Amino acid sequence: PFSAHTRALVTDNSVGFGKVLADESTGKILGVHIMGPNAGEMIAEGVLAMEYGASSEDVARTCHAHPTLSEVFGEACMDVHDKPIHI
Repeated sequence: PFSAHTRALVTDNSVGFGKVLADESTGKILGVHIMGPNAGEMIAEGVLAMEYGASSEDVARTCHAHPTLSEVFGEACMDVHDKPIHI
């Protein structure tokens, strides 16, 4: 959820979430849901990952700047593997 991220909290934009749908055996990203502030900008990372066949682990291991709302997408990818940092 956005409420778990510093940037969302300090800018009073803490309502929203990011969710990644991935293949259970390969981890390949099949879809992305982002609802909240700047979702239209953040969805681009999911589109890029899907276009290049990235797995949720690939994206989870990518550095997401802190504090930014883009951390929501990285966190959602970590959540696919039950290893989120802020939830």
